[in-house]
Amino acid sequence: MTVELSRSLRADAADNRERIVEAAYRLFAAEGMTVTMREIARQAGVGPATLYRHFPTKQDLAVEVFAEQVRICHQVVDDGLAEPDPWTGFCQVIERICEQNAQSRGFTEAFLATYPELADLRTHREHTLGVVAELAKRAKKSGQLRADFTLDDLILMLSAHRSIPGRTPQIRRTASRRFAALTIEAFRARF
Repeated sequence: MTVELSRSLRADAADNRERIVEAAYRLFAAEGMTVTMREIARQAGVGPATLYRHFPTKQDLAVEVFAEQVRICHQVVDDGLAEPDPWTGFCQVIERICEQNAQSRGFTEAFLATYPELADLRTHREHTLGVVAELAKRAKKSGQLRADFTLDDLILMLSAHRSIPGRTPQIRRTASRRFAALTIEAFRARF
């Protein structure tokens, strides 16, 4: 009987953890990183003590919640760098990053250093910016990217993008696509 009880408790704990991560993902996506841990616990249907037992800090929870988005972001920039035409790769990175960020305000905030002390997010940020810097260098050399483009322009773009309005995910996606198109035009070299 003790073995059965122990197994059911572990299964219950795993279910609680999953509900916490799902609730945090939804809330971070919709409201950003300002959502409280108490609200995450409430939405997950667990008590604050249960939440803190699994995730002692909001930073720990953010790392867990954004693990898949970090992987996708790495893939986005690596795919852009692998594109034979550097301008096409650069444009794809802008479009896909905007698309990803339209889905989660919280991820954009975390990327823009809401939690700069988190090694996982700091390493991700450094990798992403390093790849974009290399891609930008190639696109400048091809004459298609403005010669005065800097990584600060990308950060500025991401900061502005996180304010994309929209009552529904579809409206946010549409606005995000328009924002990406306008950004790409602003970054295009003028002949």
